Amino acid sequence: MDGFAERMCEDSSATEKAEALDEMLRHAAPSEVIEGALRAVGRERLALVSSFGTESAALLKVMVDVDPAIPVIFLDTGWLFEETFAYRDTLIARLGLRDVRTITPQDEALLREDANRELWFSDPDACCRIRKVEPLQRALAPFDGWINGRKRFQGGLRAQIPMVEADGVRLKFNPFANIAPADVEAIYAEAKLPLHPLVASGFQSVGCMPCSSRAEPGEDARDGRWRGRSKTECGIHLTKTS
Repeated sequence: MDGFAERMCEDSSATEKAEALDEMLRHAAPSEVIEGALRAVGRERLALVSSFGTESAALLKVMVDVDPAIPVIFLDTGWLFEETFAYRDTLIARLGLRDVRTITPQDEALLREDANRELWFSDPDACCRIRKVEPLQRALAPFDGWINGRKRFQGGLRAQIPMVEADGVRLKFNPFANIAPADVEAIYAEAKLPLHPLVASGFQSVGCMPCSSRAEPGEDARDGRWRGRSKTECGIHLTKTS
């Protein structure tokens, strides 16, 4: 990573920084990407966003091996499975996560737009906006960069994600962009990580209760999300944070 400091000069835009970092890290291992993120923005200005879903433990394990004090942001949408909260608490204890911050939607927004808790059915994009996108924007305000667990093998809009990209004024790191399903399985096996409790009952991808379903034989993991709708993303990876 020669010339790192020079290429990350403070007067560079987020886009320029992201392009330079992506060039340097596009073939790097996940741990090297997280190390690069720390060097680029520093621990105090870097966060990892985790759903504590079915594959979350793998990225959290890699992060812990690099620096367990990196803040972890967890979005409690008000519609999560109880099993997800239990899994969060299990992983905090098992991995020694030091700074997990649970973020919730604003009460005023919920009362104004979803008082009857039916918005997930009538307008799922609006539901995701008030329960995920807006809370995450507030949570990321103190940070200059964030880490997430998207993977190209998940397909759809994720098939071409870079290792590092600009997200508004922030840097967004995708350390698992290059990996294969077998790599995720290997991390779980080698570290003896527990599975999300709902995996045993057929869930391959877990989000909010109304919009998550069991995967059918032959389906991709995310086919169980927003079943029967054209929607494939909650919005946090579509909306640029500012």
